[in-house]
Amino acid sequence: MHPTINHLIQLQELTLIRVEQRTQRGGERLDELNASVDSLSGQLPADVQGTVGRLLKRDPLFIVPMSNGCCTGCGLKLPTSHIQAVKISEHVQVCPICTRILYHQEGSARHVGKAPRRTEPRKIGISRFSAPSLMIPRLNAATRDEAIREMAAKMQTEGFVDDAQKLVEAALRREAIVSTAVDHGLAFPHVRGVEGGGLTLGLGISPKGIKFDGHDKTLTKMVFFLVIPTAASAFYLKLLAGLAETFADAEARKALTAEEEPDKLWKALVKLTKKTIP
Repeated sequence: MHPTINHLIQLQELTLIRVEQRTQRGGERLDELNASVDSLSGQLPADVQGTVGRLLKRDPLFIVPMSNGCCTGCGLKLPTSHIQAVKISEHVQVCPICTRILYHQEGSARHVGKAPRRTEPRKIGISRFSAPSLMIPRLNAATRDEAIREMAAKMQTEGFVDDAQKLVEAALRREAIVSTAVDHGLAFPHVRGVEGGGLTLGLGISPKGIKFDGHDKTLTKMVFFLVIPTAASAFYLKLLAGLAETFADAEARKALTAEEEPDKLWKALVKLTKKTIP
């Protein structure tokens, strides 16, 4: 892989984390993230800096993986010569349509779930991203790492992804930068760039609570685990905001944690988020 590509992937991750922090934690650690973003940006070649700057004015997604010969940013089927150029990676390549920088991604987890049938009823709200089979009313995990491992394994067992271990590794790398735990005992561990399907959400409840953030004394009792394809990288921020808004309310948290069966937990989640996640 072209060395600049690794650099850009790190820069985009920090840029998206900075957006998360603004919406989820009221600007906590923004100075630190701003300094890291500025440092990484300053190390880029001048022409790449210009490209990134132009793309960031449009949206925070400036570098995307190529999947099955397509740009995951806009869905364009790339010419064979372009696919080979991205794979060889001798030079930075961009999508001819959306102009995002492209890279060849190997070794990541993938969605493997089947697409819904046309005869199935149209799903609305959070039911588009979750399923009763991904609800865990009582997590066995006692630590953050165990919780992520348990929820990733659930996604693989239920046929949503192909490699739980890769999800765990990616989620823990993300947690090492800035914890995804927020106020009210909520946490949102996630993995971006899981191609092959749509955004998917699992929920695990820990009645005793888990120490998710080593710098925070608050225990996490509700763990929302998300796998996010590139195309949903902007939308998932709205999803996080909707979940945080819903469960800032103590009564909503109480109603959710009271459920002891996966089906009932899922129905409660869909009902409680009806207004915040249309």
